[in-house]
Amino acid sequence: MRRLIKGGTIVNEGRTFDGSIVVDDKDILLITEGTTQPDVPVDEVIDASGCFVLPGVIDDHVHFREPGLTEKADIDSESRAAAAGGVTSYFDMPNCVPQTTTLEALEEKFRLAAVKSHVNYSFFFGATNDNSDLFAHLDRSRLPGIKLFMGSSTGNMLVDRREALDRIFAQTSMPVMAHCEDTAIINRRMAEAKQRYGEDPDVRHHPEIRSAEACYESTRLAVELARKHQARLHVAHLTTAKELELFETPCSTQLPLITAETTVSHLYFSDRDYAQLGARIKCNPAIKTERDREALQQALNDGRISVIGTDHAPHLLSQKEGGCARAASGMPMIQFSLVTMLELVDHGVLSLERLVELMCHNPARLFGVCQRGFLRPGYRADLVMVRPGRAWTVTKDVIMSKCGWSPMEGHSYLWQVERTICNGSTVYWQGHVDSDYIGEPLIFEH
Repeated sequence: MRRLIKGGTIVNEGRTFDGSIVVDDKDILLITEGTTQPDVPVDEVIDASGCFVLPGVIDDHVHFREPGLTEKADIDSESRAAAAGGVTSYFDMPNCVPQTTTLEALEEKFRLAAVKSHVNYSFFFGATNDNSDLFAHLDRSRLPGIKLFMGSSTGNMLVDRREALDRIFAQTSMPVMAHCEDTAIINRRMAEAKQRYGEDPDVRHHPEIRSAEACYESTRLAVELARKHQARLHVAHLTTAKELELFETPCSTQLPLITAETTVSHLYFSDRDYAQLGARIKCNPAIKTERDREALQQALNDGRISVIGTDHAPHLLSQKEGGCARAASGMPMIQFSLVTMLELVDHGVLSLERLVELMCHNPARLFGVCQRGFLRPGYRADLVMVRPGRAWTVTKDVIMSKCGWSPMEGHSYLWQVERTICNGSTVYWQGHVDSDYIGEPLIFEH
């Protein structure tokens, strides 16, 4: 089926222009500039007048909780939320039950997604202290990389032996995406906080326990190991101004060996928001100071931050009760990630073109996603139409995540995702997800 998307303002590869896009079945056939309609026969016309047309967002960091933790989320529910948020592809993390640290567990996740995911998908393979021998058996064309937890939030997925860390960086030719927090520092800070504030310190102390020091020391070690082994390192959810000192502004068009992600939550919230939102914004690493947030926002524009993800991590509200010791860490953000960043565009934090670079182009570049992340003839037709100037408020009835809540509840936006197109098919339009549509597994060139 051939579709014409006309009348929109296209934002792609650093440019913003009026134009039209012709989609032939799953792929982009042609892109034209100006208001003249392309002279090709089409079966359907989609009017994008008043909308900006962007490549579909690629979220490099989600926790969809399936298998094993499906009381709070699953691939069906969270991929619906993704579609509603303009996200057409995601990379899911390995800390589910069972953990994605064996070839069998990895295959099971692909099997589940092939019948449940409403957008495109892939999965990180999880590193442990003793499974690096499996890396050679992975099909590199199916995976974005290896996920390495250098922090204490993930139970027995914590890799804390230096010899194991060396093996992991030495034995993979795929990107290593690292969660970086120093366990010893966190444990010491937690003991001090409990002694001072009681067994479950108030959540406002979370950034004191999972501190800037804990993040910096672990990130410093990851960077050291990557340089030692000339391994491709992508540091997940950077949260501090101090960590930014470890990253350089790219000086060429070549992909840097070492890159960093930050999340929508760490760009939007600060430690002042614990007073109102409490454990709803408790995540690991912790949301930190306004100064840290400002530094992260600045780094979006100088290249030290390469990707904006979500670390979408749903929990039931009952699991979010308590403070630093008792409340679960993580929040659902994928449905509202794009509109939140568009709000920051309106606030002058970054340009719309740079947002597209960080949320669409760079995830595709850094992980080698084939034929996605850009609006180009011959590429898969993954795109999102967003409309400015249409006020709406997040209420419970619009939340698609299975957990049923969002830290953005009650917040009013002036941008709205109007339509999400995945592989040429409309998967979301004006509040409705096509529940019959199933996305495709992503393909990678490392």
